[in-house]
Amino acid sequence: MRRLRSAKIVATLGPATSDEPAIRALFERGVDVFRLNFSHGTQHDHARRLETIRRLEKEFGRPIGVLLDLQGPKLRLGTFEGGRAQLEALARFRLDMDRASGNGRRAPLPHPEIFAALQEGTELLLDDGKLRLRVDRHGADFAETTVLVGGPISDRKGVNVPSVLLPISPLTPKDRDDLDVGLAMGVDWVALSFVQRPEDIDEAREIIGTRAAIMAKLEKPAAIEHLDAIVERCDGIMVARGDLGVELPPERVPELQRQIVRACRLRGKPVVVATQMLESMIAAPVPTRAEVSDVATAVYDGVDAVMLSAESASGKYPLEAVAMMDRIVPRVEADPSYRTGIDATHESAQSTTADAVCTSMRQVAALLAPAATVTYTSSGFTSLRAARERPAVPILSLTPDIATARRMAMVWGVHAVLVDDVHDVGEMIECACRTAHAEGFAQPGQKVVVVAGLPFGQSGTTNLLHVARIPNHS
Repeated sequence: MRRLRSAKIVATLGPATSDEPAIRALFERGVDVFRLNFSHGTQHDHARRLETIRRLEKEFGRPIGVLLDLQGPKLRLGTFEGGRAQLEALARFRLDMDRASGNGRRAPLPHPEIFAALQEGTELLLDDGKLRLRVDRHGADFAETTVLVGGPISDRKGVNVPSVLLPISPLTPKDRDDLDVGLAMGVDWVALSFVQRPEDIDEAREIIGTRAAIMAKLEKPAAIEHLDAIVERCDGIMVARGDLGVELPPERVPELQRQIVRACRLRGKPVVVATQMLESMIAAPVPTRAEVSDVATAVYDGVDAVMLSAESASGKYPLEAVAMMDRIVPRVEADPSYRTGIDATHESAQSTTADAVCTSMRQVAALLAPAATVTYTSSGFTSLRAARERPAVPILSLTPDIATARRMAMVWGVHAVLVDDVHDVGEMIECACRTAHAEGFAQPGQKVVVVAGLPFGQSGTTNLLHVARIPNHS
């Protein structure tokens, strides 16, 4: 089950892909990480899907990552008389805490935290930005606004406040309950929605600890202002382009996507590009050429993974969507200009022993053209620092920890294999050569570059580089 590409594929499970045959087919066509979207479905639904994934993992002998995506706070209007209303441009419109159904002149907004953060001139977006209001006057429980862009509105449409830092935790009571269930189920990654500040990561870390890796979803403009600190504190980043494109002008999203990817690559943190990548394949068996270019652009930028949402969760062609991504990614990576671009955008390493070793590994790989780089790691640290270097050969990550192996499914270029503990360098080198051969990465007589940390079992100790040759009796 070796993937012949470096960038990974994340696919969302949903009504169209909830049974074992569908999940198996998605995996066989190229999915590396499955996303469980807790905005939809029951906890029982997700638990059943995770059990299926673990059975497939055992059957195929390949670690599979599972990402729990928390819903996060949902800011919504209340209801309207008759279920809908029409807002006229330049008309006055009131938002307040009165739960009585709204009309063309007012609507309920049951979120005191929004009123607490408003300022005169603040703009509010309704229904994914289709309608726009300007705040003229406000208090603790109301806002008088002018309709800048009008149109039809209906019950419980979303409200976005793009220019304001809202005094809201990213974890709602529902999220905390879902998180407890997900961690007990054994998910590998937790995607945190509505991240605005670095402290939001700390709040999640207090609950999650080391039981799962934390992926911050960047969907709020406030998060971009604290980008470096957020990247530093989390384990990975998701570029949530849907919400980001609502709260910011659409033309800024490509620029911010590249900025986020660069920040993650600099620090060696996995970065996933998500939302509308092959959107038309929800209803059509082939994507638009623009969508193919969108996926390719992310891969050219060196992202760790590209993600399917509704395409695989509820679309008509989930298998075709995964297969399409599995064709696009290796095609890009085979383009000589891909490697040129990856090398040109490679950031300088940190002044640490681990990065000195991994930088040397990258240079050795370029000079000797070994069959593979082999990392031996307990925590995943060595594999992450190796992947940061984006070497020109695959990274075979050997670990005695199944949780580490599963998390590495999200990381660029890493093929994780579960192995037994080793007790000395000779045993580790022998294990590296034997596994590289058994997994189809190297043939007898070929070289592999082995990177590890001594003493074994201690995180962050990457300090060994060894060039080994696969013996002819392997």
